[in-house]
Amino acid sequence: MTTLEILKKAKKVSQSGMLFTEQKNKALTEMANALVQNTDLILSANAIDVENAKGKISDVMTDRLKLTKERILDMAKGIIEVRDLLDSVGKVLMTNTLPNGLCVNKVSVPFGVVAIIYESRPNVTSDAAALAFKSGNACVLRGGKEAYNSAKAIVDALKQGLTNAEIN
Repeated sequence: MTTLEILKKAKKVSQSGMLFTEQKNKALTEMANALVQNTDLILSANAIDVENAKGKISDVMTDRLKLTKERILDMAKGIIEVRDLLDSVGKVLMTNTLPNGLCVNKVSVPFGVVAIIYESRPNVTSDAAALAFKSGNACVLRGGKEAYNSAKAIVDALKQGLTNAEIN
């Protein structure tokens, strides 16, 4: 599938309807829980990435790539922090009454699709997904190839959390 096809598919998903704040918060809670519950699977996938990257990336990049139980807990905490942010979707930013009496509101809305390209930092996967979800946007994530298995395991856990939230 090409990048353009992926973005078009994401746009269709983004137009499928907006969720209430309570639904988003429940889903984010479940996403954080699923990360923690899948720690062993994520660490196994990450071990493959770290092994495959040996000799190909710098020590600094390897450190960024490597996940630990503590880093996964921090990722889950980050999702909870996003959950606890005020929901900006639907917030009235400005109201203006025209001379003819018509009231015009400026209201915040989602962008629709956010595409994020990032290096081999698998933790960015959950950070970006949580922020896009809370703001009502679909997101297309493109991480570094060195972190493919880790990012896939993280995305699988996040999807499990969405399923567990039963917000369909």
